[in-house]
Amino acid sequence: MIYLHLFWSFLIANLLGYGGGPAIIPLVQNEAVNHYHWMSLSEFSNLLAIANALPGPIATKMGGFIGYQMGGILGCLVALAATILPSAIAVIILFKFVNLFKDSPKVKLMTKSVQPIIFILLAVMAYQFFFSEFQKNGAFHLILLAFLSYLTLSKFKVHPSLVIIGSLVYGGVFLS
Repeated sequence: MIYLHLFWSFLIANLLGYGGGPAIIPLVQNEAVNHYHWMSLSEFSNLLAIANALPGPIATKMGGFIGYQMGGILGCLVALAATILPSAIAVIILFKFVNLFKDSPKVKLMTKSVQPIIFILLAVMAYQFFFSEFQKNGAFHLILLAFLSYLTLSKFKVHPSLVIIGSLVYGGVFLS
């Protein structure tokens, strides 16, 4: 039954996750944390941090990890297939229609109307992560990391990947 749950949850998340990885993250979080209880919010935030630090699409990394944790290699393959299937089918079927509807005002309006929803989903997830980490690690580490990240990104124009690596090192040294 776990394989069916894995397939269904990742298929739905990737079918409804219009806009790529950032839109899919809250949907996967809802399935893995809230619906099936495969992991805690803290574990999901750790997975998200590691998945963001690694190269490649975030949805496949998250699907592969959660699938493997829940069902071994077969679970990993099932979750990856469910992650990739919606995009593959969309590309195959809808490829002919792209040029017909790319300038349609209705399609542009539909695309613009989805963006605020994605923003709200990401904001709620960030809010949950913030308070989860605040309770787990305290205010000092949270405020320090947020301040240093903001400072290095905005003031010193450090590449975001270096900020992520620095945060991973800080977490590995001081928070583990």
